[in-house]
Amino acid sequence: MHKKFRGKGFGKKIFKWAIKRSIDKGAHLVQLTTDKQRPDAIEFYKALGFRDSHIGMKLHL
Repeated sequence: MHKKFRGKGFGKKIFKWAIKRSIDKGAHLVQLTTDKQRPDAIEFYKALGFRDSHIGMKLHL
């Protein structure tokens, strides 16, 4: 979400809609990735109920 729209509840509404839609479609898991350099995003996702689940790895070429 662009910085000027953060903190206004838009992201929360979008995620809650997407999660409900996923449940309605029969999904049993919502998974996302984020950059560990974004603690604000991590806290946002945790507040929505997401939990740490795995470690991702990259190889820059």
